[in-house]
Amino acid sequence: MNSYPITIKPFGQQAILIEWPNKVDEGILNTILNFKSVLKSKLSTSYELVPAYNSLTIVTRTESLDFPNLKEELQNWYQSLDNAPNVDRYLYKFPVCYDLEFGIDLKEVSMKLGMSVQEIIKNHSSHQYTVYGIGFLPGFMYLGGLPKNLELPRRSNPRLKVVKGSVGLAAKQTGIYPQDSPGGWNIIGNCPIPIFNSKAVDPFIVNVGDRVQFVPISKDAYKLHKIEGEVGIFSPEKTLLHD
Repeated sequence: MNSYPITIKPFGQQAILIEWPNKVDEGILNTILNFKSVLKSKLSTSYELVPAYNSLTIVTRTESLDFPNLKEELQNWYQSLDNAPNVDRYLYKFPVCYDLEFGIDLKEVSMKLGMSVQEIIKNHSSHQYTVYGIGFLPGFMYLGGLPKNLELPRRSNPRLKVVKGSVGLAAKQTGIYPQDSPGGWNIIGNCPIPIFNSKAVDPFIVNVGDRVQFVPISKDAYKLHKIEGEVGIFSPEKTLLHD
């Protein structure tokens, strides 16, 4: 039997919400991803599966849901989850320029945290972050695993426009804005390559459960990568995780 308990409940007329214990835990996330993989082989292609921190939402737009029967099947499939193979996960490395031109909150963040700008950059870029959810904007990754010494609240006055590629901090998370949008995160740099492309066959290459690491680059390298990204010839470094 799987060690994490779940609750299963209706989520509107055409969706089911499965919830795990309400905490940020990579073991729970791995269980969710493995269960998602099992369900993809059990359910028809009309179902969409949406994983997040401690939940998995099952949505159908073409079939009516028989909740009692499907709930029983879900419980049975979950009981046998221990026999399912782990899902492949990857580490992606994204370039970030932390120049003050892009890191418009770096000085303020430096003051609030009592750290130099260089210490912030070193701390931020030396860690691998787990993708716990994708949302808010298409391709916006909620990245957990921020070093404790970089934790700080969202800005008290959100901006009406945060530029595309901005890399921000908020509470225990970091992330990249995939397009211009309002936002209240503390901006410390910018990623020059497009994160989400609606016209591509694969609009977004990163999945929940993957990891992301940031690689500091100069302004000259930023300009080069931006051109490469715009013409579609830049691909972030990708390696299979073995943990």
